[in-house]
Amino acid sequence: MPNKPGICFVSHNKNKLVEIRQLAPEGFDFFGLDELGLNEEIPETGSTIEENSALKAQFVFQRYKIACFADDTGLEIDALNGEPGVYSARYAGSGNNSVKNMELVLKKMEGKENRKARFKTVITYIDKQGKHHSFEGIVQGHILEAPKGTKGFGYDPIFKPVGYKKTFAEMTMEEKNRISHRSKSFNKFFSFLNSVDG
Repeated sequence: MPNKPGICFVSHNKNKLVEIRQLAPEGFDFFGLDELGLNEEIPETGSTIEENSALKAQFVFQRYKIACFADDTGLEIDALNGEPGVYSARYAGSGNNSVKNMELVLKKMEGKENRKARFKTVITYIDKQGKHHSFEGIVQGHILEAPKGTKGFGYDPIFKPVGYKKTFAEMTMEEKNRISHRSKSFNKFFSFLNSVDG
């Protein structure tokens, strides 16, 4: 393990790490699992977004006893009893196929009048003392009948946030980041870090 100060982000996603470093307050250093040298798959066996976020952070804390955080995100649709929820990334089967996931959602939503949905991100931060802190970000919206837009990823082309005429996939990264569930949860997390370390 590198003798590196900072907080471990429980992810191999280098793009997410770059984004977090840009959003973070000055004076905080974040590093990912690759820099930690952890290559094995971390089990995501929770039945909720909250549980998965906590499981991932706990896995790293138990092994290394370092401050770390993990995030988990899901799309919750009222008419589908909260699905795909914790299974958002693999709704249509293993492989994280966004197109197939969207197609399955649209198929299940055929003929349904209630199109209300929300994106939810939950961050679990475990400090050096092993104390858990949770930060949630939610964006309300509704599911379209067909995809619109080519930007973004995942379910972005079929999700239109309340109060906006564009889907997430039609927005620029800057537009999306101003209102997204992920940015809301990370803003809460960074405010907390500032309050305890600032």
